[in-house]
Amino acid sequence: MIVAIHQPNYLPWLGYFYKMAQSDAFVFLDDAQFSKNSYINRTRILGPSGARWLTVPVSYRFGDSISGVRPADADWRSGHLDTLLTCYRSARCFRAVWPERQGLYDRIPGGDLGSVNRRLVEGLATRLGISCRFEASSQFATDSLSSDDRLVALVAGFDPQGTYLSGRGGAGYQDPAKFMAAGIELRYTDFEHPSYDQGGSDFVGGLSIVDAVFHLGWNGASDLILQGRR
Repeated sequence: MIVAIHQPNYLPWLGYFYKMAQSDAFVFLDDAQFSKNSYINRTRILGPSGARWLTVPVSYRFGDSISGVRPADADWRSGHLDTLLTCYRSARCFRAVWPERQGLYDRIPGGDLGSVNRRLVEGLATRLGISCRFEASSQFATDSLSSDDRLVALVAGFDPQGTYLSGRGGAGYQDPAKFMAAGIELRYTDFEHPSYDQGGSDFVGGLSIVDAVFHLGWNGASDLILQGRR
């Protein structure tokens, strides 16, 4: 069984969904410590003047977990929809995509940022044809463990001989020996960011999944993600 684990990011990039598409289970690390102005409460989109941030304003105290952080503005969703409308109204697939994009925001629950992001990610994954089991780390008694030990325990909770699918950045700090000793295979994602038509001359990579959806449509964005699935 292949398990991926990641913080619940806000409207994440293609690579986030690629890793999800290669997994049997995806765990939202919602009880990890919140880091302000990370991808947990903001994402990059393409505006008329180039890439820009789309940020969820938050109310938090240092040391709060992601599930303990709440949006600071009750009307932030309307503001984000207005910004997306301004930035993507000329995109090729805007008219076909926009009603469902609005619907995803309408179904966002009140409450903490982790729940908000999870609802958006799961809704997008379903629409993109990605099928895997979703869980939250807060449902497992692993928060007292160190980083690698916790990852091992989370994966073993699904399959004692499972595979942990990590992002490439994990190679800089993860200890492969711990995974091996526990009987867990450690594998790194092989995602290579594709380029696609954004309606301009220079491609900008690393943007939110919504950029691909507005320019390519749901099926086109899904093809970018699923064509490399193993």
